[in-house]
Amino acid sequence: MADKTEPVAAVAAGDKMVDEVVERLLDKADASGAALLGEGGLLTEITKAVLERALEAEMSEHLGYERGDRAGHGSGNSRNGTSPKTVLTDAGAIALAVPRDRNGEFEPRLVPKNARRLAGFNDRILSLYARGMSVRDIRSHLAQIYGVEVSPDLISKVTDAVVDELVTWQNRPLDAVWPIIYIDALWVKIRSGSVASKPVYLAVGVDMDGRKDVLGLWVGSEGEGATTWMAVLSELRNRGIEDVCIVACDGLKGLPDAVTTTWPKATVQTCVIHLTRASLRLSSSKDHPKLVPALKAIYTAPTEAAAEQALDQFAASDLGERYPAIVRTWRSAWPEFTPYLAFPPAIRTVVYSTNMVESINSRLRKATRNRGHFPSEQAALKVLYLAVREQITPKPRDKNHVAAHWKEALNQFSLFFEDRLSIQ
Repeated sequence: MADKTEPVAAVAAGDKMVDEVVERLLDKADASGAALLGEGGLLTEITKAVLERALEAEMSEHLGYERGDRAGHGSGNSRNGTSPKTVLTDAGAIALAVPRDRNGEFEPRLVPKNARRLAGFNDRILSLYARGMSVRDIRSHLAQIYGVEVSPDLISKVTDAVVDELVTWQNRPLDAVWPIIYIDALWVKIRSGSVASKPVYLAVGVDMDGRKDVLGLWVGSEGEGATTWMAVLSELRNRGIEDVCIVACDGLKGLPDAVTTTWPKATVQTCVIHLTRASLRLSSSKDHPKLVPALKAIYTAPTEAAAEQALDQFAASDLGERYPAIVRTWRSAWPEFTPYLAFPPAIRTVVYSTNMVESINSRLRKATRNRGHFPSEQAALKVLYLAVREQITPKPRDKNHVAAHWKEALNQFSLFFEDRLSIQ
């Protein structure tokens, strides 16, 4: 029987060897004062050596014999020196000696012919773009960190390459049933003749496993309305969504009617946090310590009747008489707020607010904040999609993207919404 400790020992020995190599390289860098990146930098030289060794290995595989092996005599093809080639990598610009064969048949896979940058370098540009950096900022960053000068056209070509991916993502099929979909809008400045703020609609679903998924991004017109929302929700339905238990939103104009038209059984739930924030904006900060518990008594009430009683008591109080606009805000939102009061505690917990989608919104705003304005709608969607892809889209088995308290909520979903959810 093979000794099971051998693989473990081999891994440990390999890790120790890597550590020793790293230590020697760092000692060498400290002694010589060598930079880490850029021309003549430590990582640049290592990357160059690794790439050239890999290219030599590819040539040996192509020819069928190693360098200096007599087996190559009379084989009909042989090495024929090297050609200089500079490629852009994560470690900077690297001048490579690419091997040639006499028959001109060698096609390197690692550094293909006509390729001037490796895939990792493209990913670096996309990562910077996703973080909201402008083309000028990206050029400056690459020049400062990697010692590489890139043209604006190169950056545009790299980022334009994701457009097809964006279209595919935006049209991908979706699950038939979703327990919750959160819908919100953020505003970005887009030039269309003149610069104007336009809403970008965002839909985030929580699937049966409790995982969050950004379902789509849509640029709307300057004014929100039922027509716009019908187009967005119809697209989601056409992509496969047949039923949604709860659609949580922040009272966007025209959305409730569009939801019930698209999914007749769906419950439209206004975000409680949005109601509270709107109330605080209408009041003086010195009254907030008294106002917050008064509003909490409304949204934590066990029944709708108890919540209405708490609202009436607030309206009759000194605070309510001082801020009648707050009372009016809650009464106008009452039809979309009260479904929340019928939910069991575990469901209340997960639909309490649209904070889940707002946390995503904050990241998207960060990606657009430094841009000032976008030259087109596609440019805006490109940056937002890259931000979604890089920072938000859940990875398989990523527990950080599972809604909190989901298992308990799912069990109460199955009881509250009966046969609308199929739990495996």
